[in-house]
Amino acid sequence: MKKEKVILTVYGAEERCASCVNAPGSKETYEWLQAAITRKYPDQPLEYRYVDIHQSQEEDSKDKEYIAQILDDELFYPLVTINEEVVDEGNPRLKNVYQVLENLGYQPHTES
Repeated sequence: MKKEKVILTVYGAEERCASCVNAPGSKETYEWLQAAITRKYPDQPLEYRYVDIHQSQEEDSKDKEYIAQILDDELFYPLVTINEEVVDEGNPRLKNVYQVLENLGYQPHTES
């Protein structure tokens, strides 16, 4: 299956969200996702973005929409999207991210 261009975006902030007590911070989540995805899907192209909800100067309308929803407490951060579709929020689960990537044609690395 041919893979389309995939962009994974994590929206977050330096301070942890109030409902995410004991969960990793947004930047930590961003770095953790990169490491985990690279291990499971090596040599498969994926663009990563981190958008700080308090410091973003993004002109992208989808970024503005998600930031507004987070600031209005409609969504929790860190918010993870793939190709601008919400995958998970708060304390994201790898299973959800992997499922979306595999639906887009990503093949997990298998040990030989």
